Amino acid sequence: MTGIERTGDGTLYFLYSAGDEHLTGLWKLRPGGKPERVAALPASSFLNGLARDDRTGNFYLTDSTQGGVWQVGPHGGTAKLWAGGEDLAPTHFFGANGVKVHNGAVWVSNIDRGTILRIPLTDKGTAGPHQVMASGLDSVDDFAFTGRGDQLLAALNIPSELLLITPGKPDRTVLDESDGLENTTSVAVDGDTVYVASGALTTGGDANLLTAHLGHHD
Repeated sequence: MTGIERTGDGTLYFLYSAGDEHLTGLWKLRPGGKPERVAALPASSFLNGLARDDRTGNFYLTDSTQGGVWQVGPHGGTAKLWAGGEDLAPTHFFGANGVKVHNGAVWVSNIDRGTILRIPLTDKGTAGPHQVMASGLDSVDDFAFTGRGDQLLAALNIPSELLLITPGKPDRTVLDESDGLENTTSVAVDGDTVYVASGALTTGGDANLLTAHLGHHD
């Protein structure tokens, strides 16, 4: 189980990659209910990141092995490949990974290529030309916007670092192994509070969840 989104009514949407055509896809869990699959995806997919467009209700799912972004309507149904191409594809392990809907576009990280892409949402809802917004990010996994324009925090997996990326300024490491990060996998921002998850996939240490304060001077 990977990406997760919660809607206003408390329903949880999540991704399940089981290597099985009867299980792989987008699932939902209503409060007090049972999990049900709302969109099937190919068994060969490794579904990783999940984001919801609050304006349309559409879901965007990254596929790390196939190297693309799937779109699913607000009520589920048939998934369609929304974006693909070399810049979303893997080179040896995983391609498209983290995903966020922000400022009229779908933003996607590529862990193998060390990039974060911005894919504009056109008036018709299709994918516009891909733009590389950040590069040279060693094993970039998930990322989150800070609420200050296009400034974002990126989780770098192998280096066990959290990087602050501000347009027009040098990237800055704000958390690392000395703070307790071990194979940083995901990050979320809630106001001035930052939540950083570590998977400890290769470090041999302990998976953990770290909280930090987002300073106004950053």
